[in-house]
Amino acid sequence: MLRDTPLCAFGWKAPDFTLRDPEGRPYTMSDHLGEKGLLVAFLCNHCPYVQAVADRLAEDTGTLLDEGIGVLAVMSNDYHAVPMDHPAYMQRFAREVGWRFPYLVDEDQSVGQAWGAVCTPDFFGLNAAGALQYRGRLDNARFDAPAGRNRELVAAMRQIARTGEGPQEQLPSMGCSIKWRSARG
Repeated sequence: MLRDTPLCAFGWKAPDFTLRDPEGRPYTMSDHLGEKGLLVAFLCNHCPYVQAVADRLAEDTGTLLDEGIGVLAVMSNDYHAVPMDHPAYMQRFAREVGWRFPYLVDEDQSVGQAWGAVCTPDFFGLNAAGALQYRGRLDNARFDAPAGRNRELVAAMRQIARTGEGPQEQLPSMGCSIKWRSARG
């Protein structure tokens, strides 16, 4: 089901988490929250929206990482119901598209729930204090027209790194709904 992210709740304090990558290495959010902020992206493998932006996301997060802005990705989908999102496929997909950031498994979906993630991709741009400053889209490109795109996420994260505050005008990200376990609906 197609979903849009909610408007940015400026100043919302992101709850800390520790999740493991598919190889079992733990990553704690607060350890990656540097003086220039942190991007936390909720992603998955199977979503056509993520697949459509995967290369551009690799390019843009590479830029952010090179500029000292942290990036973590969380996969909250129920991979038992969506086998293509299984951790074994996460590693392969990330390598194929060139993602350099840790891609973490939210096994019990508690991080996705605590953060209010609604779709993939869902981007949360935090300042150095861990306060939300961006909840928008990657760029203005469509599925078939990435040339000449406006790199909105990069611009927002650079502004956050520089000033601690995100842009007031933000357009929502759009993607597939998070696949919650049936107990949640």
